[in-house]
Amino acid sequence: MPQVEITIGSRSFEVACQEGEEQYLVSAAKMLDAEAAHLSAQIGRMPEGRMLLMAGLMLADRTAGLEDQVRELEAEQANLRAHIAEAAARPAARIEVPVIPQELHDGMAEIAARAEALAEQAEQAEA
Repeated sequence: MPQVEITIGSRSFEVACQEGEEQYLVSAAKMLDAEAAHLSAQIGRMPEGRMLLMAGLMLADRTAGLEDQVRELEAEQANLRAHIAEAAARPAARIEVPVIPQELHDGMAEIAARAEALAEQAEQAEA
């Protein structure tokens, strides 16, 4: 098991961890050290145990808030997925193409027939 030296509140600790987890331990220690430094700046000097307890509680509070946000986002995501599935299950929207009313069609055909008849009469009159 690898041993990692971490520093929290200007005090070094030797901590064991699983192989490959060293970077996560160092990252977590940096977060705890940052909270401890923040506490020390606000409150001043305090016993080491109390400082670590308070820093740990602050990180736990932040983590709980993030977990709440994750739950809310997961619920929103599930809702959106349900809406997408519902929309995908619906038949495609029907697109209507404008149709020329039959009366207009018939009227235009009649006008065309009259025009052809007039054109024929005009040709015969010229001849």
